[in-house]
This record gives sequence, structure tokens and C-alpha cells, in this order.
Amino acid sequence: MKTIVVFSGAGISAESGIQTFRDSDGLWENYSIEEIATPQAWKSNPNLVTEFYNKRRKQILEAQPNQAHRIIAELEEKYKVLVITQNIDDLHERAGSSSVLHLHGNITYAKSSGPQKEEYYYKINGWRLTPNDTCPDGYRLRPHVVWFGEEVPAYQDAIEQLEQADILIVVGTSLNVHPAAGLIHFARNATKAFVIDPKAALLNIPKTFVQITSNAETGFAELKRQLTEN
Repeated sequence: MKTIVVFSGAGISAESGIQTFRDSDGLWENYSIEEIATPQAWKSNPNLVTEFYNKRRKQILEAQPNQAHRIIAELEEKYKVLVITQNIDDLHERAGSSSVLHLHGNITYAKSSGPQKEEYYYKINGWRLTPNDTCPDGYRLRPHVVWFGEEVPAYQDAIEQLEQADILIVVGTSLNVHPAAGLIHFARNATKAFVIDPKAALLNIPKTFVQITSNAETGFAELKRQLTEN
């Protein structure tokens, strides 16, 4: 069985109504990245950061997987499918994908803000964290996300998965956020590579990629036919 690695970004979730930090309206409009998405922001105003991510978590839990998410899950009928996502939502899992690696964390989880933050993590019951939610060591729980300026704990795992790829599919990412953007170059053994994006021609990708210049739902519907008919 061949292995497909799907590398997904904010564009696929945007089609489910989840806004990205580049959007000019919605949750992000009244905040700067420095206020709510850095370790310094947490240190200076954890209540603001917590409330922002509570609102974002609520929005995500109210959203539903779209057809692109569902098709990725359906490809498991014929392929081993590994999803590596930059997204902090759980839409891939809810669509049925069995292997999802979150590079930048998963907002439906919380983790300790103390020294053992990668060891103490918990599924959030509902959408709201409070100042009283703490780990066993007494440290306040923070969103289980990777903020700007933090290391990416899952980076090496992502490399190992990309090295398994026979087929690579890149969808919904600008490939501008580092170090994640450089990961696609580790799929050296892939014999086929596709990028699904309305602006695919403008992305910094190798010329060997087949460009599907459409949104995620339409692009995956087209690509599914190619991958399941062969």
C-alpha cells in the first residue's frame, strides 16, 4: 500500500469558516500577534490570551469538516494516509482521518505552563479554560498551541513521516511560516507531488509539483478521481 502524506494549512479550514490570523475581520481583527500569540503575551497577560483562545476554541468547535477533510479521510480506503497539519483545529480528526500530526498544537487540548508543559496535557471539556485550571504541579493551564517564537516539538516526527511519502499533497498553506515551510523538501522519495491552491503558481514550491489551481474542496474532488482510478 502506497503512502500519501497530506501537508495542510489554514486554507483548508477557512472553507469551514475558520478564520486565519491574516483575515481582516473576526477574532483576529482587534489583536496583534504580540498580544495573544507569543510566550511574552502569556507572561504579561495570561487572562487576555486565555479569553482569546476560548473564543477561538468555541468558533472551531462550532465549525464542521468540509468535503476536502472528508475526502482525505476516504483516501484511507486505498492508501496509508498521514496528515501533517499546521492547523490547531481538530477538523481532520472529526472527518475521520486516523493519523493526524499537529505541528502547531491542537486547541482542543490544554497543557501546563510550567517546566513539564509537554508532559502535562489534557483534553478540554467544552471550550472554556479558566484561571483555576491547573496541572498537578499547580501551574496554570495554557492553550496547547505553538506560539510565535517557540520551538515546534513535532518537527522531527513530521520529517520522519514525510520521508515515507510516495505521494505528497500540499493544500491550503502559503508556505511562509517557518520552520514548517521547509518540511516539504523532506519528501524526497515521493514519486508524485501535488499542490492545491487558487494561487498555486505564486507559491514557493518545486517545479515538479502538479498544480491544481482551485480551492481545497474542488481540488480534492478532482485529485480523488485521479488517485482512486489508477
